[in-house]
Amino acid sequence: MSGALRYRAASLAAAAALLAGCASVAPDGLRGDVAHLAAGRTGGVTPVLPGTSAAARAAEQESLQRWLAEPLTQDTAVRIALLNNPGLRARLAALGIADAERVQALTLPNPHLTLGRFANTHEREIERSLAFGLLDLVTLPWRTDREAEHLQVATLQAAQDVVALAAEARRAWLRAVAAEQVAAANDRMVEAAQAGAELARRMVGVGNWSRLQWAREQAVLHDARAQQARARLAATTAREALHRQLGLWGTQTQYQLALQLPPLPAEPLPAEGLEATALRERLDVQAARRQLDTQAARQGWSGAGAVFGDIGLAYSRNTTTARDSGQRDIRRGWELELPLPLFDWGGAARTRAQAQVEQAAAQLQDTAVQARSEVRAAWATYRTALDLARQQQAEVVPLRQLISEETTWRYNGMLASVWELLAEARNSTQAVAGAIEAQRDFWLAETDLQLAVTGTSPGSLQGIAPGTSATPTVQGH
Repeated sequence: MSGALRYRAASLAAAAALLAGCASVAPDGLRGDVAHLAAGRTGGVTPVLPGTSAAARAAEQESLQRWLAEPLTQDTAVRIALLNNPGLRARLAALGIADAERVQALTLPNPHLTLGRFANTHEREIERSLAFGLLDLVTLPWRTDREAEHLQVATLQAAQDVVALAAEARRAWLRAVAAEQVAAANDRMVEAAQAGAELARRMVGVGNWSRLQWAREQAVLHDARAQQARARLAATTAREALHRQLGLWGTQTQYQLALQLPPLPAEPLPAEGLEATALRERLDVQAARRQLDTQAARQGWSGAGAVFGDIGLAYSRNTTTARDSGQRDIRRGWELELPLPLFDWGGAARTRAQAQVEQAAAQLQDTAVQARSEVRAAWATYRTALDLARQQQAEVVPLRQLISEETTWRYNGMLASVWELLAEARNSTQAVAGAIEAQRDFWLAETDLQLAVTGTSPGSLQGIAPGTSATPTVQGH
């Protein structure tokens, strides 16, 4: 081997070793990168993800116990979910696996050392050969960029899971708190129905009422109790859904929920600029754009890789020793192994690469179209839910309270019966339950809107419920 050729080979090997040495596994399993991408997309909560060491897990359990010792707020629920949800832990572990696979893919394959000993009656020959794949060495810079892009896409997808989990934890908390409030309202409606049924029983006992009138009050009581049972079941299932999002079990589930939902905002979010923000900030759009860049960069050398994928370079040093004289003859040289493209010229590989680029471009366009549509739908749901919640709080509930007060005055003046008074008490409580559900629906819609604008696809919108769980209005006798 000439001095110039030997120098080029040494330089190429040194550059490859330097590039391969730069590839290393992230100590934190890329959790820091995921938290950085999710920052600002989890509703004002700084995302703190579970660590990988035993000390970090012990500190997380201490924080968990401290948070659960106080009434659980919406932000605290998000913090617990990001630290304690087992599904998220599995997703982050999968990202660490992808990082390790990236490093393994960028590690040059071990060279092959061949040793041989051959002898005849006149001489003994010892062969030594060191060979390695040349294409892996030459394409290492391109493969480094490609694997980095793939890992960036995987990191963006993991960040989407973090943001989606934060949103789902908020939804679960909103549903659990609202269900508890609605169940308490149903308890008050049952109390009013029980008072009416007891009074009806006494009226029948003294002969002032017919059995038909008594049966009507009993029917009202049974309806109220059935609604109470459904409300209690809804509260239980909503709380269990919250447990699953937070990853809690056993004695950890004996925490106390916050008593009320957050108040409605003074002003709604403007619709201007939301679509542009979504195209710029959404993680699924960024992931689709990265995927397109990766496929476009790969297209340039995919055909050459298919044709010349088996290029090999070997260096040999053979020693021959004569048996009679003991004279040694050393031969040195190198071999270059090239495949002959007689059958496969790389056409299929180039076509496949081009189709992958077209697929990635179409996927990016589809993601962008979906993002814009989801933002418009989420804002329309958000705005309608806010109007309905405000109507319930500012008009319906005060109107019912006014009717209840006027009925009380009429009862005190002997112008209304006790049955009208009890019916209006149930109706007022029903209006309060409807206002709670409308307030819950607004915050669910707000969560969907924030997720659609800065995070990822919210899926089916969670905003306005198809109906109210309160009982129909019952008139007095």
